[in-house]
Amino acid sequence: MIKLAKYLKPYSGIILCAVALLFVQALCDLALPDYMANIVNDGVMPGNNNYILHTGGSMLLVTLLGTVASILVGYLAALVAAGTARDLRSATFKKVANFANAEFDKYSTASLITRTTNDITQVQTVLVMMIRLVFYAPILGIGGIIKAVSSSLSMSWIIGVAVVALLSVMMILFSMAIPKFKIVQNLVDRLNSVTRENIEGMLVIRAFNTQEFEVNRFEIANTALTATNLFVNRVMAVMMPLMMLIMNIVTVVIVWVGAKEVSSFNMNIGDMMAFMQYAIQIIMAFLMLAMMFIMVPRAAVSADRVAEVLATDPTVLDPEFAEHFGSTIVSDIVFNNVNFRYPGGQADVLHNINFTAKAGQTTAIIGSTGSGKSTIVNLIIRFYDTTSGQILIDNIDIKTVTRHALRASIGYVPQKSVLFAGTIKSNLYYADKNSTLSNIEKAASISQATDFIASKEDGYDSIIAQGGTNVSGGQKQRLSIARALVKNAPIYIFDDSFSALDLKTDRNLRTALKAETRGSTIILVAQRISTIMDAEQIVVLDHGYIVGLGTHNSLLKTCPVYQQIAHSQLSEEELAR
Repeated sequence: MIKLAKYLKPYSGIILCAVALLFVQALCDLALPDYMANIVNDGVMPGNNNYILHTGGSMLLVTLLGTVASILVGYLAALVAAGTARDLRSATFKKVANFANAEFDKYSTASLITRTTNDITQVQTVLVMMIRLVFYAPILGIGGIIKAVSSSLSMSWIIGVAVVALLSVMMILFSMAIPKFKIVQNLVDRLNSVTRENIEGMLVIRAFNTQEFEVNRFEIANTALTATNLFVNRVMAVMMPLMMLIMNIVTVVIVWVGAKEVSSFNMNIGDMMAFMQYAIQIIMAFLMLAMMFIMVPRAAVSADRVAEVLATDPTVLDPEFAEHFGSTIVSDIVFNNVNFRYPGGQADVLHNINFTAKAGQTTAIIGSTGSGKSTIVNLIIRFYDTTSGQILIDNIDIKTVTRHALRASIGYVPQKSVLFAGTIKSNLYYADKNSTLSNIEKAASISQATDFIASKEDGYDSIIAQGGTNVSGGQKQRLSIARALVKNAPIYIFDDSFSALDLKTDRNLRTALKAETRGSTIILVAQRISTIMDAEQIVVLDHGYIVGLGTHNSLLKTCPVYQQIAHSQLSEEELAR
């Protein structure tokens, strides 16, 4: 919780006002037993009706003042907690948005969602209770002890025994429950992960008839979370009856001892009743603190999990003094002795990569699965930074420019096409909100998406479901390609972005793309030889090494790896074209 204290600073004035109101509320609550004692002690005398009315009126005013203070504290506590939760969610989302791929490798998607939602909600809930109870309970408890001792020093030992009993119960129960709170949050992560994976993979699950297996997997995670929650709740459920038992025993002891004091004329009845009220207030103060101790440990675990995300420094950072691309970028991309190792990896996955992707040309990258094709793409966009070596654009090391400036110069189509909930038009405008409709339509035409857009009743205003689940894989790829083309960028990167297209659409798209992007540098990652045959330069990768570099025809003569890939896909006649 301390790690998140800075997010409370903007609300420090409101918190101080709340504390002042709590002090007023506590003083009002502590004053009522005194008024009651005075009425009992002095109001029984004949002719004291005016005294009773005056004192009773004062009690009503004090009660009203305490009620108003309590309502205002509740409002201020809610204001602080909701505002802090809002700021935390915003800060967490912004931090995650700036994460590089290395940070996403560290935190699972399910965990980040849990931390942004459930964990921050836990912090918000405990903040409300802290402001209302953490300050109020000590004031009430300490004030009650002082008042009780001043009412009857001879019975103060009862308060001491009660306090020791309460503390003992709380310490025993909390020592059993607190270690489980972190386990609970980790189990929530696990449950979210299983749920998310099942929902996303539902089609595969149904296709293989593995619903029962997935239900069992969910039940294992669900049962583990339920069992841990039950243990914690059962332990905590024992506390309230024990507290009430202690309070009732204390009340009986006070009445028994107090009756003897009254019968010995050492104490007034009103003072005994006031002492009893103060004892109850003290026990209630401990009950409030006990409630806090139930909530704070779990909230502290949640706060630590949120603070962990906020304290994570991205591995890819902007330079302190950034260089700038010129108004017209010479979009050659130069790999100069590039090596790369994933964070925490034992060995490099790219070794001594050297090639130049020239402006106005298509440079294709091909290789077997795991050879490093997508890793090269991720390095160009700075999703990761090189372990050693340089990547130059416009003769500038990309590490010396801001990520925003670099990515503004690149039209990127990822391996897994991603569409956002909205319309076809809104997804295309996502690349450039200031683009014109004619530019949008041109990009759709190049990507061969015009026909299927026109076939829809609402055209460009047709609804796209979250994740693009209401369009086919090929349509999704074409829209993703069109979105990249809307940028009119000097560099385009297509990471295996034609895989869902039929051969005719693939050929037409590449022809239109070549005609419309003559001055741009195109990086084309592909698995199909037919997609890259016409590229001016082909880079062949094998286990992170460049084993071939040249045109299709030259590689067929000089590169065994390329020959093997080519002959596995096409006939001799097709290769000779």
